[in-house]
Amino acid sequence: MLPLRERAASNQSRERISLLPSDPNLSEARPRLRRSLHLALFVTSIAWVVAATQLAARAARGFSIRFQLGDEFLLIEAAFLLFLLGAGFAMLQSIMARNTPLRETLGLPERRTARSEWATGAAIGWGTIVLAVLPMALIGTLSVRFWTEPRSFWLVVVNLAAIAGLALASEMAFRGYPYQRLIEAIGPSWATVVMALLFAAIGGFNQNGSRSATVITVLLGALLCSAWLRTHGLWLGWGLRFAWMASLGILFGFPVNGLDNVSSLVQTRAIGPEWLTGGDFGPEGTIWMVLLLIGAIAVLIRTTREWAWEYTHKPIVPGGYPMDGAPPAAHTAMEKAGQGTKAPILVQILPSTSQTRSVNDDLP
Repeated sequence: MLPLRERAASNQSRERISLLPSDPNLSEARPRLRRSLHLALFVTSIAWVVAATQLAARAARGFSIRFQLGDEFLLIEAAFLLFLLGAGFAMLQSIMARNTPLRETLGLPERRTARSEWATGAAIGWGTIVLAVLPMALIGTLSVRFWTEPRSFWLVVVNLAAIAGLALASEMAFRGYPYQRLIEAIGPSWATVVMALLFAAIGGFNQNGSRSATVITVLLGALLCSAWLRTHGLWLGWGLRFAWMASLGILFGFPVNGLDNVSSLVQTRAIGPEWLTGGDFGPEGTIWMVLLLIGAIAVLIRTTREWAWEYTHKPIVPGGYPMDGAPPAAHTAMEKAGQGTKAPILVQILPSTSQTRSVNDDLP
């Protein structure tokens, strides 16, 4: 037997060991460390987005000049950008979990509603642009020119494919892997604010941008972030962004984010006050677009109720105690004993408390 002093020291050491797992300092340090890691991955991924954009533009320029593919420049740039973003995000994700599927990392999970989500986003994007152009058409301030050369029809196909690739690359860069890491670091609300401002800041580098265009780009970023938050996938946002850009550039012939190099069959110029036409930036810079984007966010939230429930809510885990316990051994033995007889075996369940007192008797 240990002496009293040694037993007391042994008990104190065991108490210290038992308290280690529940130490509040350690329990708080682990989430902070994990949030710091997500924040570092976010910063690194944004740096990679900037670098990949520059590399894709240079590679596409050299490739198009080498093989004389000037008309296909945007399509080639989109292909290079998608490849670089996918490769970079996959490498960063390997730091967190090595067995994560690539589609999950990029924000394009395989699901049965992917086409419906994409089509719903495309309908919201197309409807928003139509409503933005409608006041200009009613007032009569549009100057439209058509190009019907054979080359123009080929450019429509090439530019549609390029817009699909660029829209997907934009969603991967701003609502894909970097956005997911930022949500894990600071929460979905602040992450949405940061990404919307970052989306507007990068878009504001355009030479034709204005203050109203910057505000509208922030709201557009919030709309696209809402698409991710409601579905935890890029299908909805990709469809919305594609229809938005294709309607502006291909269908109506307006500049897209201040750039007019995607128009092929139709070229449109709006004449009138800048608050109505957006000036050189196009309909994306009109004051009317602010109200339309607020309405688009409301429509998106309403039309994605089922997907939000299916893909964003945690599954309900049943609780309580199991009610399928095994019967008592005496009952099982009596059942086995009566299996060979024709008469039924009756089992009486006796009360566990004394029955000598009636329920009508007064308590002492």
